[in-house]
Amino acid sequence: MLRQLAGQQEGSPGTLPQGRPAAQKKKTCLISVTSGKGGVGKTNIVANLAFLLTGMKKRTLVMDADCGLANVDLILGLTPRYNLSHLINGERTLQEILLNGPGGMKIIPSSSGIQEHSTLTMVQKLALQDAMNTLQWRPDFMLIDTSAGISENVMYFNMVARETIVIVTPEPTSLTDAYALIKLLYQRHAKKRFRLLVNMVKTPREAKEVFLRLSQATDRFLNLAIENLGFILHDENLPVAVKQQKLLAESHPNSPAVKCLREVAEKLCRQSPDVEDAGSISFLN
Repeated sequence: MLRQLAGQQEGSPGTLPQGRPAAQKKKTCLISVTSGKGGVGKTNIVANLAFLLTGMKKRTLVMDADCGLANVDLILGLTPRYNLSHLINGERTLQEILLNGPGGMKIIPSSSGIQEHSTLTMVQKLALQDAMNTLQWRPDFMLIDTSAGISENVMYFNMVARETIVIVTPEPTSLTDAYALIKLLYQRHAKKRFRLLVNMVKTPREAKEVFLRLSQATDRFLNLAIENLGFILHDENLPVAVKQQKLLAESHPNSPAVKCLREVAEKLCRQSPDVEDAGSISFLN
């Protein structure tokens, strides 16, 4: 399936927890978390990673960038009064829409059921970019939870980020859709760094096989090397936490998936933020 796909044609400022003054602040590690296919657990990964990062004393901001089908606030049991739609339409400031999340994370909630925001206009993108660049206190990490697929919004939010984490599962459709997403971002938008995180695996060996299948395809057909960020084991505690609208890392801190997520969070903390120019569009300049 990957071979067939490869041969196809391309068709008012917000305030974060107290931190270092502007003269001493470091670059924010700005990461998009994305997937070619829905249902791969992307939003749960983002929320739990943010919780673990804040537990490691890292100021963390989550943006729900699934404009029109918000999920982050839902899985956290939060009810935002205002959201991203109010910000990009100039009705509210960034400070007014920011939510406090579990563990001290900050959240920019998205809108739900607003079809016109499924594709942001240039004016809306500029309004969002301007609002983000007014943050006086920078987070150490900003995680952008994109929607799934290859829509214009997905392309935009992935290009805003300085690096991209692609979530896949062992399902063949997840792999082919992830390949299509990487191919489009690389060939049409010159995105060069991709880190693969394999979710819902039964064993580390299965995760390795998934990574090798996709990395061999990108290396052979795109001449592009992708990085292996790690894996997350299938965890029977996750559906329980979701029903309770609690984070798995909060309700079951010693569960198999959380141990894997903690390793990923530690790996992110060890790395130096990628400060390469993200192009003509960027948040937190």
